[in-house]
Amino acid sequence: MMEEMTRDELKKKKIAVLMGGRSCERQISLLTGGAVLRALEGDGYHAVAIDPGQDLAGRLIQEGIEVVFIALHGRFGEDGTVQGLLELLRIPYTGSGVLASSVAMDKEISKRLFVCHDIPTPDFLVLKRGEDGPVFQERLRAMLPVVIKPVREGSTFGVSIVTNEKGIGPGLTEAFRFDEKVLVEVFIAGEEITVGVLDGVALPIIQVRPKSGFYDYAAKYTAGCTEYILPAPIDPKLYQRAQELATEAYHALQCQGAARVDFMIGAGRLYCLEVNTIPGLTETSLLPKAARHAGISFSELVQRMLEGASLKL
Repeated sequence: MMEEMTRDELKKKKIAVLMGGRSCERQISLLTGGAVLRALEGDGYHAVAIDPGQDLAGRLIQEGIEVVFIALHGRFGEDGTVQGLLELLRIPYTGSGVLASSVAMDKEISKRLFVCHDIPTPDFLVLKRGEDGPVFQERLRAMLPVVIKPVREGSTFGVSIVTNEKGIGPGLTEAFRFDEKVLVEVFIAGEEITVGVLDGVALPIIQVRPKSGFYDYAAKYTAGCTEYILPAPIDPKLYQRAQELATEAYHALQCQGAARVDFMIGAGRLYCLEVNTIPGLTETSLLPKAARHAGISFSELVQRMLEGASLKL
């Protein structure tokens, strides 16, 4: 394991900001990476943008990259694959390591770990392609209403809220467009909140209020479609407990650097949905909003994340 570097040391290094990539979240990654690159350049770092393809290893070596800031979302970037490559190349990188990245990306495995660590999460079933038999259908009907989502996808791609039997088939079909495994989760009616965690410390909580009632892709990325309330106007004890659970989830998955933990509040109870190990990093994204409320500017946030760049294995 390589120790973290100081800012003075990092300013002498050639830094690659990995952005874009091959996942469904490519466009969001380009926005995140662009914001990170501008922040680093503005603070005097020698940073370059790289849009990774199958020749990523060769490009990193050819360009003499010494440190990598990962600004990739979704598969082939947030799921441990790029992290594993960087470990092999012995190039320090930001964020969580191979294991935490892979586990957090897999909603089934992460939820099973939440259960093991007594972190409340909605009841769920997992279905593999071709296993949609009568027994599963009966169990699914008994759970209605439910949320159906791909096990390994982000930005609400393939996600459906299903309230009746007629919606089950279309919901499964949509989710299977993105993955070979589908998560069916009990729908929690209530308020959605998100808790940023930076180096193991919880940031102020944001309440998310989509005007459509469903925080889907359009609600996330269309200006004016969602109201963000910071700090979240919830009961103080619940607020404190959400921050505690966020850090517990962060450590349960062995995360490092920055992450974002999403919750639902239903009937006064917290339910952990998932952990995002590479949250959006545009200046209007949720993690930077929370950091700013805690007195951490966007530039400072990016630099703190960069300072955490290391080899984890």
